[in-house]
Amino acid sequence: MRKQLMAAVVIPLALGQAGMTLAQSSTPAFQSNASEAQRKANASQATSELFYMIQQLQGEVRRLQGEAEEQRHLIKRLQDQGRDRYIDLDQRILDLSEKVSAQPQSAGSPDGGTDAGDAVAAEIREYRQPGAEERKAYKAIQDLIHNQKKYDEAISRLYEFTDKYPEGDLTVNAYYWLGEVYLVKPQLEQARQAFSIVATRYADHRKAPDAVYKLGITLDRLNKKTEARLQMEQVISDYPESDAARLAKKYMASDQG
Repeated sequence: MRKQLMAAVVIPLALGQAGMTLAQSSTPAFQSNASEAQRKANASQATSELFYMIQQLQGEVRRLQGEAEEQRHLIKRLQDQGRDRYIDLDQRILDLSEKVSAQPQSAGSPDGGTDAGDAVAAEIREYRQPGAEERKAYKAIQDLIHNQKKYDEAISRLYEFTDKYPEGDLTVNAYYWLGEVYLVKPQLEQARQAFSIVATRYADHRKAPDAVYKLGITLDRLNKKTEARLQMEQVISDYPESDAARLAKKYMASDQG
C-alpha cells in the first residue's frame, strides 16, 4: 500500500518536470528560427536596395559620360571654328595691308615721300564721329582688353567693329588696339599688319604716332632692327611733339647704348 502511494506521487511529479523541460527547450528553437528568417529577409532587402543604388550610379555615370562626350565635341567644333575665323581674319587684314601698300605715293619729296608737315596737311580728313551704339560697342571692347584680359574675344570683336563701323574715328582706334592685343599675345606678324594700317592709311589720325612707334617696337621684336630704327626716326621726324616721339628717342638712345 505504501509503495503504491509513493508511486502515485512520484510519477505525476516526474511527468510535470518533463513537460516543463520540453516547453523550455522548444521555445528557444522557435525564436531562433524566427530570428534567422528575419535576418534573411533583412539581408535580401539590403541586397535589393544595394542593387538598385548600383543601377542608379551606373545610370548617372553613363549620363555624365554622355555629357562629357558632348562637351568634347563642342570644344572641338569651337576650336575648329576659332582657327578658321583667325585664318579668315588674318587674311583680311593682310589683304588690307597689301591694298594700302599698293596705293601710289603722293608727290612731295624727291624720294616720292612727303615732308612731315605736308603729309599731314595734305591728308587731313574729317573722320566720321561715332554714335551712341558705336561708342557702347567700343567701350565694351576696351573692357575686354583692359579689365577682363579676354584677348581672343577682343580680337574677334575688333574685327566685327571695323566691319560694322568703317572709316570712322573709332575705327582707326580699333585697328590700333588690334595691333596692341596681337602684340600682347604675342602674334607679332599680325601686330605688324594692324599697326601698318594705322601708320600708312590713317597717317593724319591722332593714333598714327603711337601706331608708328609700336610698329617699330614690333619690328624690333621680330629682330628687324634696321626697319625698327627707321620707324622710330619717322616718329621723331613726322610727329616731333608727340609722346610717341619722346619714346622713340629713348629707344634710339638705349639702342645706341
